[in-house]
Amino acid sequence: MRLRGPMPRALGLREAGVYYALLLLLLALAAVCAALGRPSYLSAVNLINIVYQASPVALMGVAMTVVLITGNFDLSVASVAALAAAVQILTVDAVGFWPALLLSLAAAGAVGLLNGLMVQLVGINAFIVTLGTMTAIRGLVLIVTGGQSLMVQTPAALNVMTNFESGRAGPLPYPILYMAGFTLIVWLVLQFTTVGRRIYAVGGNAEAARLCGISVPVYRIGAFVLSALAAGFAGVLYASRFGAMNPTALQGEELTVIAAAILGGTSLFGGAGSVLKTVAGALVLYTLTNGFNVLDLGANYQGLIEGTVLIAAAAIYTIGGRRTSHALRAGPTGSATGEPGPLPGAKTRREEDLPIIRGE
Repeated sequence: MRLRGPMPRALGLREAGVYYALLLLLLALAAVCAALGRPSYLSAVNLINIVYQASPVALMGVAMTVVLITGNFDLSVASVAALAAAVQILTVDAVGFWPALLLSLAAAGAVGLLNGLMVQLVGINAFIVTLGTMTAIRGLVLIVTGGQSLMVQTPAALNVMTNFESGRAGPLPYPILYMAGFTLIVWLVLQFTTVGRRIYAVGGNAEAARLCGISVPVYRIGAFVLSALAAGFAGVLYASRFGAMNPTALQGEELTVIAAAILGGTSLFGGAGSVLKTVAGALVLYTLTNGFNVLDLGANYQGLIEGTVLIAAAAIYTIGGRRTSHALRAGPTGSATGEPGPLPGAKTRREEDLPIIRGE
């Protein structure tokens, strides 16, 4: 007898595959380290270090997930992070840490707003727009820095920046707390608020969302701004970690951010995604990186294995999606001749839309 209900589905590969992958990866690396006589891979110090290293990418990935849910994507996040890092270091000596942080976020948010306006109001494809801003912003960073590395000059400013990034609450470094807090807020908004339902509706069917009275441009532009602000904050963390930055900082990191979201099962076509699974996807990538470092394996193998893991994850989600679609078409009796009627007590689509309409 086949089990039905939310629990079996929640434990399936499509819903929980990234968590299984992370668990199996940790156990495999722990077994290899034990067999080679290395220190315990599952020690608290090493696990905290993995999450710490993954925090900036996970933070950007959470915001990227929102962009992907709305049906767009953002290639400019790494360049925006580098711009924010440059603004932070260039201004912190003169104005202090917190004003410099606000200036960095303002610069990042302006890029996100530009991306959103160009995509949503002008109608240019998001790939073209964000590819252009990625290149242009990276060029701007080169101009601003003169192609040279930047360093904080004032010891007082450097101390504040170091404490902001390297401080700890008990055993946990602050970046883990920043990432966890941001993820929790976004998850709560997506799961339990009208704003979250509208974000999913915009990505699932923009025209239907518009007919329900949802301002599609506002939500899509807002997603770009959120993505840029998260990237700007990650850039500030990067600058604070080292007290310096070079013009090529974080180059290529946008692909890691998108890969984390894809590993978490976020759809590139919009309307589906989970920020919690995106964080898990980022942890998978950084667990692989950490494992290569611990085992002293060459970087040549790292790209091959990470790429293989990404393709395998995409294949699992694609196959799982096809099976789910077939099951929904077949209905409760297993017949694929038509759609089943609503279950007792289930809301119709019109009833589901009413809270959105009333919210306007």
